[in-house]
Amino acid sequence: MAQQATPYKVHLNLTDTDRGIYESMRMTVARHPSETAQRMIARVLAYAIWYQERLAFGRGLSEVDEPALWHKSLDDRIEHWIEVGQPDAERLIWCSRRAEKVSLLVYGNARAWSAKVLPGVAGLKNLHIAALPQEPLDLLAEGLTRTIDWGVMITDGVLYVSDATIQVELPLEWLMAEQ
Repeated sequence: MAQQATPYKVHLNLTDTDRGIYESMRMTVARHPSETAQRMIARVLAYAIWYQERLAFGRGLSEVDEPALWHKSLDDRIEHWIEVGQPDAERLIWCSRRAEKVSLLVYGNARAWSAKVLPGVAGLKNLHIAALPQEPLDLLAEGLTRTIDWGVMITDGVLYVSDATIQVELPLEWLMAEQ
């Protein structure tokens, strides 16, 4: 029998001073059995970075034709496709053909990944790529519980994530567009 996804109850208190967004959200995020804690955290942080009212989690690793997150219009067009991780250039090109805007939140060894992939996607005008630093992401993963209650503040392109026990600073490095 296949392993089931693990549900996480997430409460985000989002303060994005860069965009003037102040929201408190509760959601359930499913963690695929093969998904690392860092990837799941990256999906939650991507939700905060690109938050908008109809932003939703995709089916993730179990469905390759869906992104980690997406924002659809009322007539079901994909307005914003959001990936996390280190997809190859072919995947990013494929995604860019399906949505008006594609964003990627890279984590891990972004330097090696970007040297290999960025030249192949440099011509994509609708692609935006940001990288998270690995060490603070690992700190968040260490204390991860099934109930997450985070305050996330975004100001001047830096994410400050805190809960009752930890405060972590994650400066975004824009590798392509946005900023």
